[in-house]
Amino acid sequence: MNERVPLLFDTDIGSDIDDAVALAYLLNEPRCDLLGITTVTGEPQARARLADAVCRAAGRPDVPIHAGAAVPFLVPQQQPECPQQAVLPRWPHRGDFARNTAVPFLREVIHSRPGEVTLLAVGPFTNVGLLFALDPEIPGLLKRLVVMGGAFGTATSDARRCEWNAKGDPHASAVMYRAAVADHLSFGLDVTLRCRLSAEECRTRFQGGALSIVAEMAEVWFTRAETITFHDPLAAVGIFDPDVCCYEQGRVDVELVSPRAAGMTHWERDPGGPHRIAVDVDAERFFERYFAVFEPEAATVPG
Repeated sequence: MNERVPLLFDTDIGSDIDDAVALAYLLNEPRCDLLGITTVTGEPQARARLADAVCRAAGRPDVPIHAGAAVPFLVPQQQPECPQQAVLPRWPHRGDFARNTAVPFLREVIHSRPGEVTLLAVGPFTNVGLLFALDPEIPGLLKRLVVMGGAFGTATSDARRCEWNAKGDPHASAVMYRAAVADHLSFGLDVTLRCRLSAEECRTRFQGGALSIVAEMAEVWFTRAETITFHDPLAAVGIFDPDVCCYEQGRVDVELVSPRAAGMTHWERDPGGPHRIAVDVDAERFFERYFAVFEPEAATVPG
């Protein structure tokens, strides 16, 4: 796949480090035409400042960034704070992000380029759910919707788990999965948990450009974890190099009835179903493709 992909990135950057790891990849992937970034969940304006700092570290202060929804539709907020903003005093960044501009921005961009835009959503799906609920035309105008979300139990027991993004706003997740999108692809815990590096290896490999600020943000993460699981980066790489994973077609439903299980995703294989999920991953190939974009020869789009 050599053509450039017009892409919008919806993220809860600033909590788990994998959002920043994914953004660094997108900023360096020559086939990514990054149209804008939107932030979601607690302290979305701080998350917007972090996204801007990562963009500036990559030499990309031009990328539009908009703060979105701070709280879920109905359930309590699970991540009210943005701990990785602790690095901001050491990195240039904008500080004047307005509230709740993400959904209008997404709507405007998607309407301006019907059938062209890929929306990559890797945080709780509040912005996406609001967008689809407020403008039912939007799902049909997207080229693709790619998400890091769900636990489908295709090869492990992860179907019994509520994945963080899906349970972060179960009702928004349900709106998103019920929308009629031409190509809806999910990367769930079944595959992302297999893409993990130790803190020591990350410290060695996160160097230069956007990865320099990611390395500092990672130190905040390492106060509570000894590894990084590349959940969101796998979804990002899968857009440009889909052969890192294998996929199945079917249907995803989101549990809403049981409060304790709200956000649990139920998967049913169906060749004619509206959803695709990743069911296996070549982790070695994934890491090779991820880090390749930071090498000098990756600065141009392959011919």
